[in-house]
Amino acid sequence: MKTKELRNKSPKELEKSLVDMQTQLATVVVEYRTKEVKNVKQIAGLKKTIARIHTIIREQEIAGETK
Repeated sequence: MKTKELRNKSPKELEKSLVDMQTQLATVVVEYRTKEVKNVKQIAGLKKTIARIHTIIREQEIAGETK
């Protein structure tokens, strides 16, 4: 997911996306450990997306505190 797309989402949508991405990451990691996954780069991509979501949530919290 692109950062621009994430910034347009509400905090509840971000939380839902975060849970979905974490679930998907857990599934891919299990598949990787059982040697079923073909695309190993998918794990790194999911981790980066999760980090982006955390960053945007924190930015929104800070922006809300300063207003």
